[in-house]
Amino acid sequence: MPTPRVRCLILACGNSLRGDDGVGPWLAAWAEERFRANPDVRVILRQQWTPELAEEIAHAEFAIFIDSSLESDPGETLVVPVAPEPRGAALATHHLSAGELLGLTQELFNFLPRNALLLTVGADSTELKEELSDAVKAALPQACAEIERLALRREANSGP
Repeated sequence: MPTPRVRCLILACGNSLRGDDGVGPWLAAWAEERFRANPDVRVILRQQWTPELAEEIAHAEFAIFIDSSLESDPGETLVVPVAPEPRGAALATHHLSAGELLGLTQELFNFLPRNALLLTVGADSTELKEELSDAVKAALPQACAEIERLALRREANSGP
C-alpha cells in the first residue's frame, strides 16, 4: 500500500473553450491560488481524467473530484461520495469517470483514499465559447466555499 504524501488531492477536469465545461479549470485555478501555501493540499487540472492519475490518487488521504454536469440544473452545485467502479471500455479511450479512476487506483495500487467526493456544477451550455454562463458564474462562490470546507476539514474520512 502506498504511503500518502498529500492529505487532500483536488482533481479538476474540463475544457475552458467549451463554455460551462470550463468550470473545472476555473475552480482549479481558484483552488491553486487559495491553497498555494498549504502543503497538505495539491491541485491537478486535466481536460479529462486519465489512467495516469491513479498513482496520484494512491498517494492521497482524501480526493476531491471537480467537474461540470449536464445532468444537473444549470448552476446547481452538488457534492456526492465516489465509490470505486470496475474499469470499462473507457480505459481504452484514456478517459475515466471519477469512480473508474478510483477502481483503477484500487486495482493497481491496492489503495483507496479514506474518502473521495465529486463536486459538480450544473452546466447550461458546453458550446464552443470561453465564457461561463450566468448560472455557473452565480454558483462559483458556493462551489469555492464547498471546496474550501472539504479541503480544510480535519477529518477527511467523514461524509460530505
